[in-house]
Amino acid sequence: MVSLSLLRPTAETTAKELKRKVVAAKKLSKSKMKCNAPKRTPSHKTKSHVVKACKGGVEKIIRFGQQGVSTAGKKTDAKSKARRKSFKARHAKNIKRGPMSAAYWADKVKW
Repeated sequence: MVSLSLLRPTAETTAKELKRKVVAAKKLSKSKMKCNAPKRTPSHKTKSHVVKACKGGVEKIIRFGQQGVSTAGKKTDAKSKARRKSFKARHAKNIKRGPMSAAYWADKVKW
């Protein structure tokens, strides 16, 4: 939630400074995110999900998934099955890299 005190323009704040404050307030806090728990980012320009991937003491923020695309999901028609199979074949090498890759999370969440 963005604090109203950040949004109130004062005599010395310009529009550019106000925008910078809003963007900073919307940024993800890596320390507040749970490990390996993907979540939707509907307001992000290009990526539909974000996750804090944790493995062996290393933490990494990963954005993944195309925004607005209709994925195969749980549909069982031939077209959806073909799309799912095609995605998994195309990204198999990166999916095998495990939880530190975007392809792994896209496969798990979207496909």
